[in-house]
Amino acid sequence: MKVYESYDDLPKIKLPEGQEIFISDSTIRDGSQMPGIVMNKGQKFKIYEFLHEIGIEKLETFVFNERDRAAVKLMFDQGYESPEVTGWARAVPADIDMVLEVDGIEETGILMSVSDSHIFDKMGLTSRGAAEEKYLNALQYAVDHGLRTRAHIEDMTRADNYNFVYPLIGKLLEIDPKCTIRLCDTVGFGLPFVGVDEPYGIPLIVKHIKNELGAVNIETHCHDDFGLSVANSLAGYWYGANWSSVTFLGIGERAGNAELEKLVIFLKERVEGFEKYNLESISKFARFMEKEIGIRIPRNKSVVGKNIFAHESGIHAAGVIKNPFTYEPYLPEKVGGERIFLIGNSSGIEVLRHKVQETLNDLMDIEITVGKHDKRLRSIQKEIQKLYDTEKRVSCISDEEIRAYVEKYFLFESVVKRDMHHADIDEDDE
Repeated sequence: MKVYESYDDLPKIKLPEGQEIFISDSTIRDGSQMPGIVMNKGQKFKIYEFLHEIGIEKLETFVFNERDRAAVKLMFDQGYESPEVTGWARAVPADIDMVLEVDGIEETGILMSVSDSHIFDKMGLTSRGAAEEKYLNALQYAVDHGLRTRAHIEDMTRADNYNFVYPLIGKLLEIDPKCTIRLCDTVGFGLPFVGVDEPYGIPLIVKHIKNELGAVNIETHCHDDFGLSVANSLAGYWYGANWSSVTFLGIGERAGNAELEKLVIFLKERVEGFEKYNLESISKFARFMEKEIGIRIPRNKSVVGKNIFAHESGIHAAGVIKNPFTYEPYLPEKVGGERIFLIGNSSGIEVLRHKVQETLNDLMDIEITVGKHDKRLRSIQKEIQKLYDTEKRVSCISDEEIRAYVEKYFLFESVVKRDMHHADIDEDDE
């Protein structure tokens, strides 16, 4: 019989293809295109440092203006091996020249829009053939000038893949066999389900690029318009991709991108072999993005939301007090977070006892245990419930208010009572 009572009891899953996989971050490139976001060079450099602490392998950036190039110089001055700083360019020699002008950059992405809407309406080209010629010439130019390449196959999940995109990719790989083929799910139409084909199915697209076209480097770049960006990124890995392009907090245009923090926590905690990533600075990274970049983080956002390790419900809080495994999928310290117990409308006596006891220990600087049948504890609970019953309160009770209740019921009376004693005495002995 299998018993799952601790984090170590739960088995980790394996990547079926067994390939080594990596992460490329686009927070200061794609993420900076989020409406209302402007990043200065110092902020971009700080993001780079956080990515270094986590262990992310690549970072891509624009190099079109002096602010971009100044940030890149700061990054190179640190001498870190990771993340590798890579460039980005449209499929024109002038853009690639800008990347070449930045000392230290050895790889660039090249944008290659492949859906008919992008080819004809956005770019104003007259045929798919004209688009193909433009992209092949750009890749050849980059290779001829010594750059490693990524082909950003934009809007692939709304394109004619069998008749246009796959043949194009085959020709790109003839120019650069090691070119990273970036499968761009530009407006989130991709699906992670096996068996879904043209043009949406991420598993079949990845398998075709790998098995039929022979690409050795495949990357997903998924947007979240239908809420499937992380699922699609994981599906890419599951069927043979070795890279995923993400942004921290999923920032980016419209609904944003696959979130770095969600992808990394899944790999680190659920999949074998990802000890290389260190997530202890994730929460600090999130607070930086909120304070310095102006990103509003929902309280219930996975991994970094302020409620992720906050417990109010009586059943949940009591379970976590006894064993965090009961209701926490991973420990707070894994992501630099902090467990918080809150007193609210749904709180039971156990979490209130925990908060009162914690407050007493802090006030008196000695270890004290409060029995769950302590009449003073019940009096505090009655006062709090009255606030909610009369609808005079719509928020949680603050730590300062708990302190006031403790002072009122415990410290203004005799501190030592029969039902309040040291931790080595049974709390039910009154």
